Amino acid sequence: MPDARNQDAIIYHRRFLAWWGIALYLFQLRSRRQLDFALDADDTFVLDNLNRLAETEQTTRPVHDTLDYFLGGLTPPPLSALNVQMVRRLMRMKVLDSARLLGHWVVPVDGTGVLCFHRRHCPHCLVQKHGDTTLYLHQVLEAKLLGPAGVVLSIGTECIQNEDAGPVQTKSAEERKQDCELKAFERLAPHIKAAFPQAHLVISGDNLFACGRVLDICKSNEWNFVLVFKEGRMPALFGEYESLLRLHPQNCLERQDEDATRVYRWVKDLWYEDSAKRRWTLHALECVETTKDSVTKRFVWLTRLPVSAKNVEAIAWKGGRYRWKMENEGFIRQKNSGLNLGHVYSTDPEKWKAYYYLLQIAFILIQLLERGSLLRRMAQQRGKKSAVHLFGSLKNIAERLLESVRNRIWPAASYDAQQAARIHISLVDSS
Repeated sequence: MPDARNQDAIIYHRRFLAWWGIALYLFQLRSRRQLDFALDADDTFVLDNLNRLAETEQTTRPVHDTLDYFLGGLTPPPLSALNVQMVRRLMRMKVLDSARLLGHWVVPVDGTGVLCFHRRHCPHCLVQKHGDTTLYLHQVLEAKLLGPAGVVLSIGTECIQNEDAGPVQTKSAEERKQDCELKAFERLAPHIKAAFPQAHLVISGDNLFACGRVLDICKSNEWNFVLVFKEGRMPALFGEYESLLRLHPQNCLERQDEDATRVYRWVKDLWYEDSAKRRWTLHALECVETTKDSVTKRFVWLTRLPVSAKNVEAIAWKGGRYRWKMENEGFIRQKNSGLNLGHVYSTDPEKWKAYYYLLQIAFILIQLLERGSLLRRMAQQRGKKSAVHLFGSLKNIAERLLESVRNRIWPAASYDAQQAARIHISLVDSS
């Protein structure tokens, strides 16, 4: 990583500060200031353990402002590259293979809010009005790779900037959101392609992404897609699908379990011409789910994957329904847990992005710890189903990890690179 600090005045090595920043989220400390208290060096083994992780020999620990100063000279690309490198490693280790859809990696794409202010924060703030209240927002578009056991790993982030929102006076909040996310996807796609040039990807997105613009991006990058299909987005095509569905009663598959009855239906070779006069041949599929309480829901998607009775269920679930894991695991948990996505770790227009990437890096480690085979074996040895059942909650796991780094010197074998290379991380998909 580059280091823009005055090299003659440096006390703390950049590797140590990088781990210091990751620790902020790894131990779910909730605020930058808690680094000074939760990771104090007096009568703890914090320095011993972090020095071994960073391969440094620091004799004191920094304060949270030291981390903030370091990140001020560190642009987001190096942290983003580290994030991608970690995911590539897991892909090469075949840790994530069981989540593939017909040999493709499933990549849900969605936007979320990160920061919210009641005063203009910077020239790039998005402006949103609710009655007499004006909010100034920062949002990101995230691409996450879907792994087994509910794991979601960030592989690309694009900030949604004010200049992409268009004239706010003439557009509703929803229209501004659509404009911003689609333009951000155009900028994000080349970065994903450069990071994973040979990977076969399936882009999974909501109804917003069901348009010729996104279809063309997927085609040019040799990606497939499974996109939510609603009447309001493509009314003519949706009407054609409804009509043809009745003419193909043989395209039907029914599945029943303890919770619900699900009926899958599909229509192939729908012709579509987008606003740019590009012509597409698409397939549509649906899942009608009726629970034991007689509650019925209908889900419909567009794709170019070959749909048949053999794979319609896999496409509907891995390509369509599992997209909610990005919202639950990738956004809601990061916002409502000790990871505290949405907390203003810095008001600097560039620093907050660095904190965001540190969160995503730490979240990869957290998920592997919580859902990997190490704690699962420990839980089974003690007669428990999972690490959560063993420790009581995800929050408790983070607290026990913090207790460990404070009160124990981790053994030398924990840092042995050759031994680590022989370890295979196993994620069991129980969904």
